[in-house]
Order: sequence, then C-alpha cells, then structure tokens
Amino acid sequence: MDPSLTSTTTDWSFGYVPANQLSFRVAMAGTGNRLVLFLHGFPESALSWRHQIQPLAQAGYRVWAPDLRGYGGTTRPVGRETYSIESLLNDVSGLLAAAGTPEVILVGHDWGGLIAWYYALRHPDHLKALVILNAPHPACFERELRRWRQLRHSWYMGVFQIPRLPEAVLSTRHGYIVGKIFEHMVVHREHMPDDIVECYRRQACAPGALTAMLNYYRAALHGGGALRQRTLGYPTIEMPTLVIWGLQDQALVSHNLDGLGHVVRNLTVVRMANAGHFVHEEEPNRVTGELLAWLQNL
Repeated sequence: MDPSLTSTTTDWSFGYVPANQLSFRVAMAGTGNRLVLFLHGFPESALSWRHQIQPLAQAGYRVWAPDLRGYGGTTRPVGRETYSIESLLNDVSGLLAAAGTPEVILVGHDWGGLIAWYYALRHPDHLKALVILNAPHPACFERELRRWRQLRHSWYMGVFQIPRLPEAVLSTRHGYIVGKIFEHMVVHREHMPDDIVECYRRQACAPGALTAMLNYYRAALHGGGALRQRTLGYPTIEMPTLVIWGLQDQALVSHNLDGLGHVVRNLTVVRMANAGHFVHEEEPNRVTGELLAWLQNL
C-alpha cells in the first residue's frame, strides 16, 4: 500500500481481485450479501470514495471500490481498443462475479458514473439499485453536446483525442496540471487536502497511466464506442436510481438533469448547491447521509 494512504484507510484495506483477465486493486470493507460497488472517475482512484466506504460498511454493506482498469494499482492493458465501453462493462461483470453477492448497488461518479449508466442499461438484471454522482445519462449528454452551454465545457474531450500531446502536458512538473484540475474545480478545498491531490498526481505520472486514463475518451469518441452504444438504444431504466449532483460543476452543466425522468422511471434527484464536480469529496458528510437514507428506503 502507498504509505501516504495509511492514515486514510485505517478502517478498510486494499486487496487484489482477478476479473476479466485483469488484476484489480480494490478498497474493501464490510461483509455480507449486499454489495455496494463504487466506480471512480477521472483523474481519481478508489481513494476518492474514502469518506463513504466505512459508513456503508458499518451500515451492513459489503463495500468494494476498485481502481478502474489503467488506474492506480490495477492492470494497465495496452491499446486504445482495450478501453472500449464494452470492455469497461465486462470489468464490472467480472468484479460482480468475483464478489458473488446476490444483491448489488452500483455507485459511479464521472467516468465511473457513465459506466454505471451503461451497465444499468445493458445489464439491469444484475443490479438492485443505481446511484450516480455528477455523470450525465448518455441520452441527456448527447442532447446537451448539441448545445453551446455544454459544448463549451467539453472542449478537453477533443484535445484528449490527440496522440501523445495530452500525456506530455498533463505529466509536466510531476502532474502539475492534474493538481490544477482539483484546485480549479473543487469548491470546498478543505475536503481535498494536498496529500490526496499529490496521490492523484503521482498515480497519473506512473508509467503508462495517463495514456490508459485518456484512452477512455479516445475509445469512446475516436474509437466509436459511444456510437455503438447509441445504436443499441437507451431503454428506460426501471430500477431505483439516485442521482446526486453538485450544481457548481464546471465540466457538466446541470441541464444534463433535464428530462431525466423520461428515461429513468424510479428516480430521486438530490441537487447540492454548494458542491462542484467532485461532489462526494467536497460534501462528504451530506453525500454519505443522502446515500444511506436513500438505501434504507429501498
């Protein structure tokens, strides 16, 4: 384990789980037949769920928070196509099979949230409930990308398609720009301490890590993954779904919530006025409280 994490992980530990021909480093806590699987976003890791893991375990859930493929201590396969949306969904299926629990609540933020949306669309029978934090439903995001209010915030996705240049920029001065992402976008910086940001910077600068992280965007856009998913359609999600959204998100406009009730039948939306994109790290107590209260009502 990274020495810098020991003070944060006193109530949970990391293990390694083989799934989908990869080795996933997974933060684990709790026991039982009810699994909460947390999926993090860019440019974070399982550590982003540090405030939620133990409270969920104490509430009686078995909690897993993996580093997604290419991130942190998880295997980094080579090649853009290995980061296709289909591969990411197979990772979730592999982790659920490894956990072997009959009841699964899937929780995702940012890229992890997009994976969770797609998983609920393609494998609804595998899940009991869905929780999304600042990640738009694919149909809503497609709509908003046709409008300037979202498009002007999404320029970086086009830049990420350029070979090698984004890696060079993001790795300069030991991940200085990665640190600036948090400095610029986090509302409550006191909840994102320097040692956590440093951990994210160091992780991004590991050999091959930035290319792996950027390949999520490249496989979805240039690789055609998003188009393939669009062709499959977006059936209505029937399972109970909680969406928590920090309204000061500088990457995703809150208009992504418009019309969400038309594609998700059993929907609860919690808007947090004083949080931004990294809502679960910026307002950890409220996010954990909302999540626990909602789960108790299932």
